[in-house]
Amino acid sequence: MGKTVNKLKIRSLFISDVHLGTLDCHTDQLFDFLHRVECENLYLLGDIVDFWKADNGGWYWSQRCTNILHLIMDKAQRGTRVVYIPGNHDQVLRDYAFMDLVGFQMCVEYVHQSPTGKRFLLIHGDELDGAVKHNRLLLAVGSTFYDWLLMPLNRGYNRLRRWLGLPLWSLSLFIKDNVKKAAAYIDSYERAAAHEAIRRGFDGVVCGHIHKAALREVDGVSYMNAGDWVESCSAIVEDFAGELRLLRWAEERVSLVSVPPPQRAAA
Repeated sequence: MGKTVNKLKIRSLFISDVHLGTLDCHTDQLFDFLHRVECENLYLLGDIVDFWKADNGGWYWSQRCTNILHLIMDKAQRGTRVVYIPGNHDQVLRDYAFMDLVGFQMCVEYVHQSPTGKRFLLIHGDELDGAVKHNRLLLAVGSTFYDWLLMPLNRGYNRLRRWLGLPLWSLSLFIKDNVKKAAAYIDSYERAAAHEAIRRGFDGVVCGHIHKAALREVDGVSYMNAGDWVESCSAIVEDFAGELRLLRWAEERVSLVSVPPPQRAAA
């Protein structure tokens, strides 16, 4: 008997930093994920389409990228609330803020309210760069160094891992976790995001931008980062009771796959 994959039914889905239009976006995994998810709210927290690549070279648009956009639009037409908050790589779309475009609600930021009454600020996160120390490191790891060294190394190493049947591994995330200054930047960024939520009276913040998925409490409020679909293939999900959790698709998909019970042999 073949395996079947169940649907993941949730209230809200938060994803960021997809970077459609680049070689490094894991489009197959994202399409599979979106195809398996049913949600009432879909929040796209920026850098969904990487217009920087279109302007600076390196643009790579596949049929799968188009399929992903069609799938999102189909969800919108079927009743899912789709909110798009542009980031720094798709900031050209900020000119269309507060407009409905083909079923998308375009916003600079958004407020999500959970079933328990908690209110969360939704932003991309690049607006926090000016308030965070070590932002030069982010620019180095996140742009030129990232594009020309980390991602080519990642691609080659992960091709070998796929051939060996091993899961993806990220050099960039390894650096962020283990290099002292990178860790200091991430901590500063998380605290800046949390303090923005506190300053404005929210119970927490959901963002992206730094490609470092997280869900933790910072200074009494919830800090959530949806991660990305270049390295971690992660998202934040909310169930119908308002519980929020960090999801990594490689692990989640395994739990959704089930083997049907064997049929009883005919007499």
